[in-house]
Amino acid sequence: MAQTVVSVTIPAGHRKLFFEKPQVLIRTFFNIRALADDTKWAQSKISLGDPLFASYHVIDGPAKYFEARGEGIFQGDVWVWNASTINLLYVGTEILI
Repeated sequence: MAQTVVSVTIPAGHRKLFFEKPQVLIRTFFNIRALADDTKWAQSKISLGDPLFASYHVIDGPAKYFEARGEGIFQGDVWVWNASTINLLYVGTEILI
């Protein structure tokens, strides 16, 4: 079993590869949280395997959190796009078995 903890600041309007596709182990859990002041609206997009963000999940407002767990979880690259106008700190955890 392996656990990866990521903490990265993404500038406004930029995107970044957050978790790489597991090569040997199997992903069983991951979460991503955008840390921002609750009084500021900050939108982020989470893309599962698509760096062009043709398909994505949105986290914004007070719910700045995305989580996936269990059997059948996505096994590819996970991308984050800071679609807000402020720089954001993102933290995340990934568990592989």
